[in-house]
Amino acid sequence: MSDERWVWGVGLATTAADGTVLDTWYPAPGVGRIPLGFDPAIPPDDLDRFAVPDARRAVTVDVVTVEVDLDAAPSSTSDAYLRLQALSHRLVRPNEVNLDGIFGHLPNVAWTNAGPMHPDDATRLRPVLARDGIQVQGLDKFPRLLDYVTPPGVRIADASRVRLGAYLSPGTTVMHEGFVNFNAGTLGTSMVEGRISQGVVVGDGSDVGGGSSIMGTLSGGGAHKVSIGARTLLGANAGIGISLGDDCVVEAGLYVTAGSKIVLADEAPTADGARPVVKGAELSGRDGILFRRNSLTGAIEAVRRAGVGVTLNEALHA
Repeated sequence: MSDERWVWGVGLATTAADGTVLDTWYPAPGVGRIPLGFDPAIPPDDLDRFAVPDARRAVTVDVVTVEVDLDAAPSSTSDAYLRLQALSHRLVRPNEVNLDGIFGHLPNVAWTNAGPMHPDDATRLRPVLARDGIQVQGLDKFPRLLDYVTPPGVRIADASRVRLGAYLSPGTTVMHEGFVNFNAGTLGTSMVEGRISQGVVVGDGSDVGGGSSIMGTLSGGGAHKVSIGARTLLGANAGIGISLGDDCVVEAGLYVTAGSKIVLADEAPTADGARPVVKGAELSGRDGILFRRNSLTGAIEAVRRAGVGVTLNEALHA
């Protein structure tokens, strides 16, 4: 097996009083196996000086060294966190790492402005937290990306809208209403003002419009991994359950799924004078298509289009 299918890291694992490992932060995970001669007893960058307990949150912090076979399923919380951070550090792309059963290794955590803590301890220690100005900002299995990784060349307007495990390429802008789930993201310069669900990737130069939604495998999309090609526009409040190729446009407010009946408006009429009709799945991944709704009949139509789909503002994404 190639060492390129492994990642490793030295990190800080936070553990609750009942022994639950809440998270693990890896400052600089790397591709490959643990290097020969590496001594886990001497963490890099004096990482051990941060391994101190926090009585306010009833947690301890320990230095851990972990290596992960990306083709095997996650085996622990620290393992799961290394996979998610490998994605957000852009060491691996979405759908290139085995995440089977990952939810079972991610405990539900009370995320505070002082770090993670067990939900039961958050309730028990609420007066102490209030006294020390510690606020619970969320209760979830996944933390915010920016609490663990600062991806170079990326703009994120609202940290709570991007989960750890998101893959964001340089030039990507995630606006306030944009959302990017784990194991999903952008493969180039992109504008994100809508929802990118788990498993979804968006190509270079594409625009996910305000309020739009891309169906993922955790939101009813089945096993199909939806993707968007390059220079494609998903209009405001639109949605897709099929893949889009390069230079496509989905009209604002239109939702296209695999089962949608779509009129091929460019095709010659059949014997009865009607245009051919196909299901959305038959057009999945094709380049150069405009999806629109006929203003008179209400039917969804697909029209061939030529040229570039959208052109993003270079200054905005620089």
